[in-house]
Amino acid sequence: MDDFDRKILQALQQNARQSVSNIATQVNLSRSAVSERIKRLEETGEIQGYQVILRQPEQQQIPVWFEVRHTGFCVELAGQVMALAGVRECYGISGDLDMLIKAEAGSLAKVEQLREKIDAIPAVKQVVTHIVLREWRI
Repeated sequence: MDDFDRKILQALQQNARQSVSNIATQVNLSRSAVSERIKRLEETGEIQGYQVILRQPEQQQIPVWFEVRHTGFCVELAGQVMALAGVRECYGISGDLDMLIKAEAGSLAKVEQLREKIDAIPAVKQVVTHIVLREWRI
């Protein structure tokens, strides 16, 4: 492998769909020389293949549940919580807990920021965070 091969590989890594003519211009070789070199790099295994890198779909948000214990009434707290970005649903429940909050965030850092915002509400006494690792649906 020489400098021309390395330049061709670099050009392909930047944009594998660009034309051979465009690569030839970048590396100062003829189109036929670049085509032959690419073919040889494929045959020798230097180039293993080409791939498409997809944009991350919005469905790949991190689902998270927050258990909340608070003072006061759920209806008062629910309005504040539902105004926070990422909160999808809010439930006032019976038992040891006062409220369950279902939310989504794009990263763990965003989960942490949301948790801090919930915890900063004066009526909130305690927040427990549960990150969903896997989901099953009927």
